[in-house]
Amino acid sequence: MPFDFDEPIDRRGTHSTKWDAVGRVLSDPAPDTIPMWVADMDFRASPAVNEAVRALADHGVHGYFGDDSGYKKAVAAWLEKRHGWAPDPDWMVQTHGIVSALGLAIQAYSEPGDGVVVFSPVYHMFANMVLANGRRLIESPLKQIQGRYEMDLDGLKGLIDKQTKLVLLCSPHNPGGRVWTADELIGLADFCLANELTLVSDEIHQDLVFDNAEHHVTAKVAPQIADRLVTCVAGTKTFNIAGALTGTAIIPNPEMRDAFNARKMAAGLAANNRFGMVVCEAAYENGEAWLDALLPYLQANRDRFDAAVAENMPGVRSMPLEATYLAWLDFSGTGLPQDEIYERIERKARIAINRGDRFGTGGENWVRFNFACPRARLDDALSRLIAAFA
Repeated sequence: MPFDFDEPIDRRGTHSTKWDAVGRVLSDPAPDTIPMWVADMDFRASPAVNEAVRALADHGVHGYFGDDSGYKKAVAAWLEKRHGWAPDPDWMVQTHGIVSALGLAIQAYSEPGDGVVVFSPVYHMFANMVLANGRRLIESPLKQIQGRYEMDLDGLKGLIDKQTKLVLLCSPHNPGGRVWTADELIGLADFCLANELTLVSDEIHQDLVFDNAEHHVTAKVAPQIADRLVTCVAGTKTFNIAGALTGTAIIPNPEMRDAFNARKMAAGLAANNRFGMVVCEAAYENGEAWLDALLPYLQANRDRFDAAVAENMPGVRSMPLEATYLAWLDFSGTGLPQDEIYERIERKARIAINRGDRFGTGGENWVRFNFACPRARLDDALSRLIAAFA
């Protein structure tokens, strides 16, 4: 079945955060601003998803959702087929998205004032959730080795203390697009064990991997950490259904799972999102052909973006991207101050982006661009960007 990712779809007036709430990142935006900030895609979802939505509407009764057994089986089957890991459905706890899962894990496995490690620069909600829960943020700066990020566990040793309780890992990494190797994940797991740290592995981008890169599920390659591990997965990024706000925390240790469920209950989050559960299950079971068609399109967009930057924007470089649809550009070589970099992108090029300094230490003078859009829109954005830095 062909899927038309070139189809322009007008998302304005649909309560879209990316399109209708662009004022959150850009005051008084121009009418023709191109949003390249929020991490969702401007493509129509898989037919399997939209058929499930239509079936829900046709049925017409939208009560509480109770039986999640089919959903859990679908998650387990997907993980086994795509990633070679078959978790027990009994280990799974449904969450209202992955950010919610991070917050529940922070509450369940640490106390106010305890330290929580993030590898920065990283998705800004990691730090936001740590601080919002009254924990102490410990930033472990990623090293750049041959143009890509690597964890510095030797440096991290000097940053932690006995009150450090958790490590939050973004795998694959957002915004750097790194797919961590098995050896890197094993090394991190061993570090956590040696220092009595709980590891929370956010693997929401696990299916959006390019070229010959292979995503490694932390739980699969580092089983020694199983009793101190929470693996967070979701179909929402994979299948462009982020509005479903549905995720899964996979927790093999029953005591850790009970503690997580206790925080979920205390927050009044015991009921599952009926629409999210149904559409995610449909996507996992019948959306694979759509995903297999999407990945080459995204990879071609990535290559087009990188080539345009390399050929036309001296002093700007893209970090090599192994996963995600989020380009990460370093503008430091332009010699321009950070405020002028943002001014040229947001005002001259009229593109809404994620400013790099929001991602923490190491994000200064970097910018994140979402290239998951029809190619004509990408080309328009690239033309504007090149002109703004001519």
